[in-house]
Amino acid sequence: MANPWDDIVGTDEYNKNFQRVKKLAESQEFILNPDEERVKKVVGLMTMSFNEFGKYYCPCKQSHPLNPDKDVLCPCSELPDEVTKDGNCFCRLFYNK
Repeated sequence: MANPWDDIVGTDEYNKNFQRVKKLAESQEFILNPDEERVKKVVGLMTMSFNEFGKYYCPCKQSHPLNPDKDVLCPCSELPDEVTKDGNCFCRLFYNK
Protein backbone atom coordinates (compact mmCIF):
# COMPACT_ATOMS: atom_id res chain seq x y z
CA MET A 1 0.00 0.00 0.00
CA ALA A 2 1.39 3.38 -0.98
CA ASN A 3 1.97 6.09 1.60
CA PRO A 4 0.34 9.50 1.14
CA TRP A 5 3.77 11.19 0.97
CA ASP A 6 5.24 8.84 -1.66
CA ASP A 7 4.17 11.07 -4.56
CA ILE A 8 5.76 14.14 -2.96
CA VAL A 9 9.22 12.60 -2.33
CA GLY A 10 11.68 13.79 -4.98
CA THR A 11 9.61 16.77 -6.12
CA ASP A 12 11.10 20.26 -6.20
CA GLU A 13 9.07 21.28 -3.12
CA TYR A 14 10.17 18.16 -1.22
CA ASN A 15 13.82 18.75 -2.13
CA LYS A 16 13.55 22.40 -1.06
CA ASN A 17 12.08 21.36 2.30
CA PHE A 18 14.69 18.61 2.73
CA GLN A 19 17.47 21.16 2.20
CA ARG A 20 15.73 23.47 4.67
CA VAL A 21 15.64 20.85 7.45
CA LYS A 22 19.18 19.71 6.64
CA LYS A 23 20.47 23.29 7.02
CA LEU A 24 18.46 23.68 10.21
CA ALA A 25 20.04 20.52 11.63
CA GLU A 26 23.51 21.76 10.75
CA SER A 27 22.90 25.21 12.25
CA GLN A 28 21.70 23.65 15.53
CA GLU A 29 24.50 21.06 15.53
CA PHE A 30 21.96 18.25 15.15
CA ILE A 31 21.86 15.44 12.62
CA LEU A 32 18.91 14.07 10.71
CA ASN A 33 17.58 10.65 11.63
CA PRO A 34 19.70 8.00 9.87
CA ASP A 35 16.45 6.14 9.08
CA GLU A 36 15.84 7.48 5.56
CA GLU A 37 12.24 6.23 5.50
CA ARG A 38 11.43 8.19 8.64
CA VAL A 39 12.98 11.32 7.14
CA LYS A 40 11.00 10.83 3.91
CA LYS A 41 7.79 10.47 5.91
CA VAL A 42 8.26 13.54 8.12
CA VAL A 43 9.66 15.78 5.38
CA GLY A 44 7.03 14.50 2.94
CA LEU A 45 4.14 15.22 5.30
CA MET A 46 5.55 18.68 6.06
CA THR A 47 5.83 19.33 2.34
CA MET A 48 2.22 18.27 1.84
CA SER A 49 1.18 20.78 4.52
CA PHE A 50 3.25 23.46 2.82
CA ASN A 51 1.63 22.73 -0.54
CA GLU A 52 -1.83 23.05 1.01
CA PHE A 53 -1.35 25.79 3.62
CA GLY A 54 1.87 27.59 2.63
CA LYS A 55 3.67 26.72 5.88
CA TYR A 56 5.69 23.77 7.18
CA TYR A 57 3.53 22.36 9.98
CA CYS A 58 4.96 19.71 12.27
CA PRO A 59 3.22 16.52 11.13
CA CYS A 60 3.77 14.81 14.48
CA LYS A 61 2.17 17.52 16.60
CA GLN A 62 -0.65 18.58 14.30
CA SER A 63 -4.31 18.02 14.87
CA HIS A 64 -6.37 16.06 12.36
CA PRO A 65 -7.57 17.78 10.35
CA LEU A 66 -4.78 20.34 10.50
CA ASN A 67 -5.74 23.56 12.25
CA PRO A 68 -3.57 26.43 10.95
CA ASP A 69 -4.62 28.62 13.88
CA LYS A 70 -3.39 26.18 16.54
CA ASP A 71 -0.88 23.74 15.04
CA VAL A 72 2.86 24.38 15.36
CA LEU A 73 5.37 24.97 12.62
CA CYS A 74 8.63 23.10 12.16
CA PRO A 75 10.94 23.90 13.74
CA CYS A 76 8.86 24.15 16.88
CA SER A 77 9.97 26.17 19.89
CA GLU A 78 10.47 22.95 21.88
CA LEU A 79 13.03 21.51 19.42
CA PRO A 80 16.24 22.35 21.31
CA ASP A 81 14.83 21.19 24.65
CA GLU A 82 13.48 17.94 23.20
CA VAL A 83 16.80 17.06 21.56
CA THR A 84 18.73 17.95 24.72
CA LYS A 85 16.40 15.97 26.98
CA ASP A 86 15.53 12.97 24.79
CA GLY A 87 18.34 12.88 22.23
CA ASN A 88 15.84 13.57 19.44
CA CYS A 89 12.82 15.70 18.67
CA PHE A 90 9.27 14.41 19.07
CA CYS A 91 9.06 13.57 15.34
CA ARG A 92 12.37 11.72 15.44
CA LEU A 93 13.62 13.90 12.59
CA PHE A 94 16.40 15.77 14.43
CA TYR A 95 18.94 14.00 16.67
CA ASN A 96 21.93 14.95 18.80
CA LYS A 97 25.23 14.41 17.02
